[in-house]
Amino acid sequence: MKFLVTGGAGFIGGNFVHYMVNKYPEDMIVNLDKLTYAGNLETCKPVEDKPNYKFVKGDIADREFIFDLFEKEHFDVVVNFAAESHVDRSIEDPEIFVKTNVMGTTTLLDACVKYGIKRYHQVSTDEVYGDLPLDRPDLFFTEETPLHTSSPYSSAKASADLFVLAYHRTYGLPVTISRCSNNYGPYHFPEKLIPLIISRALNDETIPVYGTGENVRDWLHVYDHCTAIDLIVRNGREGEVYNVGGHNERTNLQVVKTVLKALNKPESLITFVEDRKGHDRRYAIDPTKLETELGWQPKYTFDTGIPMTIQWYLDNKEWWENIISGEYQNYFEKMYVEKGRAEK
Repeated sequence: MKFLVTGGAGFIGGNFVHYMVNKYPEDMIVNLDKLTYAGNLETCKPVEDKPNYKFVKGDIADREFIFDLFEKEHFDVVVNFAAESHVDRSIEDPEIFVKTNVMGTTTLLDACVKYGIKRYHQVSTDEVYGDLPLDRPDLFFTEETPLHTSSPYSSAKASADLFVLAYHRTYGLPVTISRCSNNYGPYHFPEKLIPLIISRALNDETIPVYGTGENVRDWLHVYDHCTAIDLIVRNGREGEVYNVGGHNERTNLQVVKTVLKALNKPESLITFVEDRKGHDRRYAIDPTKLETELGWQPKYTFDTGIPMTIQWYLDNKEWWENIISGEYQNYFEKMYVEKGRAEK
């Protein structure tokens, strides 16, 4: 089969590209990414010379480009990771989130309808459900939880989900959606919490924590997320939503302290800053549907996955230091355009 993986130079998409290229050498994986600030082709360097991998630079919201690509490549499956995803950035500039997350998604859906794609999979987020109270640890997000968004980012993702389900009902497009909890693991962009803690702590810089740090997140190792998407794409029921979570709830402050302890850095580096606008209190996912229908089980708990993640960042300092310095933005020109490895 031929897969189009959009946003495959980002964190989760990049890990999924690695997973698919290596697990399914008989399948062709085409990685489409616009290479915005969060897209980094160095993430895909380990697979760039594999015969079943190809990179294409482009924007999912560029209708003419997308239709030309589908006409030429004859994809069987589309897995859409491409999205603006940073909540703080969505608060500052909501418009780009609407363009990429909503209009980009509908452009892909239109192409899928026209060219008869066998499966379209939308990678969504638990943030579309809003948040849960801190004093009700017995409550979890299920697939039936009403959408109740808090930020421009989550609103754009929820809108995209609704379009995906509408295209299934209206046009009969074979679709699935996954909604995941917070991911962590290799190749995470340094503005996100865990790599931010690591990079700043190693330089003995202060670690900013919103509010009191009591907001709770459910942490999912990115490898477990990739296995879940693989299962859903191949075996999930058309028109269905599947929640992907690890039952690894931690407060933000607990996460910070865990990383600092692993790095032998003092908690005095922690500094509390003004809370984010509309900051969700607690996310917690119930993955029972995915486990019972498709037999998915996570490989990692937070306690087993976080030491490996920290070690990866210690072993790959050049990767994230290049991002912080801005050097990674030159990688596409040096390694792809000059060597003719990609279409532009």
